[in-house]
Amino acid sequence: MKTQLIGLLLFSVIVLAGCKKENQQEIDTEYPVIDIGAVNAFPKQCDTVHRGDKFTFIAELKDNAELGSVSIDIHHNFDHHTHSTEVANCGLNPIKTPLKPFTLIRSYDIAAGLKTYSLQQEITIPADIDTGDYHFMIRLTDKEGWQTIKGLSIKII
Repeated sequence: MKTQLIGLLLFSVIVLAGCKKENQQEIDTEYPVIDIGAVNAFPKQCDTVHRGDKFTFIAELKDNAELGSVSIDIHHNFDHHTHSTEVANCGLNPIKTPLKPFTLIRSYDIAAGLKTYSLQQEITIPADIDTGDYHFMIRLTDKEGWQTIKGLSIKII
């Protein structure tokens, strides 16, 4: 009798453990998406911007559950290092020593609850910086902490 009671209790625990709660959320395991394929997206791989001018950074951001934040990092590539995520190779200028390179690191919050967000941010390029090869890095993080990086090669002339 005692053995049957223990067996029944063990069976009940296993059955109850296998039941899914109605409001239990699935765990997000998908990376967010940075879409620069739209016609109006800017910059794209190998694009050119001018020092002393402003341009609007445009990208479509998407996630299956919820977006978190996005940041950009613009820095020189005068030494020809690489972390581009694009296939197309842009012609590089000769290696040079930076005198006054442009660097910009900026983060943007995305309103809570959004799965898509059209990012449009104005960026000013100072007039007195070194021209040449630069990287334009985009980092998109979703609410769970998954991150996607898009590395573009651009020129500042």
